[in-house]
Amino acid sequence: MARIKRLLLWVWKILTTPAATLSLAFLTLGGFVGGVIFWGAFNTALELTNTEEFCVSCHEMRANVYEELTRTVHFSNRSGVRASCPDCHVPHEWTDKIARKMQASKEVWGKIFGTINTREKFLDHRLELAKHEWARLKANDSLECRNCHSSAAMDLSKQTQRAAEIHTRYLLPGRATCMSSSTQGGRSSAPR
Repeated sequence: MARIKRLLLWVWKILTTPAATLSLAFLTLGGFVGGVIFWGAFNTALELTNTEEFCVSCHEMRANVYEELTRTVHFSNRSGVRASCPDCHVPHEWTDKIARKMQASKEVWGKIFGTINTREKFLDHRLELAKHEWARLKANDSLECRNCHSSAAMDLSKQTQRAAEIHTRYLLPGRATCMSSSTQGGRSSAPR
C-alpha cells in the first residue's frame, strides 16, 4: 500500500511540475497517446450512436417511425437488402456525418423535454418533423439516398414505366432529385 502511495505521489509530482522540466519527446508522445485515446473513444461513441439499435432504444422512435419502417420496401423487399435508420438519416462520409450529428444534438432536447414522448404528441409534430427532414435532404441533394440509389446502378428496364420516365427525364441529367418538388403523404413527385 505504501508503495502505491509513493508511486501516486511521484506521478502527481511529475504531472504538477512545470513543463520545462519534461522533455519535448515526452510531451509529444503524451499528446499523441492522449489524442489516440480521445479519437478512439470519440469514434467508438460516434459509431455506437449510429446504429438502428440506438435509434429505436427510445420508445418515441420504436413506437412510431420504426413501426412504420417495418412496413416499407426499405425494411423488407425482394432483394433482401435492408436500410436501417442511419442509412437514411446519417451521411456516410465522416465530415457530413459529424455535421449531421451536431444538427441532431438539438433533437436530444426533444427527448429530454418529452416533445414527442407519446403517439399523440408525435402525430401533432409529425408534419413539422417531416418538413425539416425533407428540407435537409433537399439541401444536401439527397446525399443519404444516393448512398444506396446510384443513378449509374439503376436498371430502368426493371422499374415501372412512370419511375423510369421520371428518372430518365429528371434524375439522370441532374435536373432534379426525388426531393426537388413538393412532397405529400410521404411520396414525392418530380417537377412537371
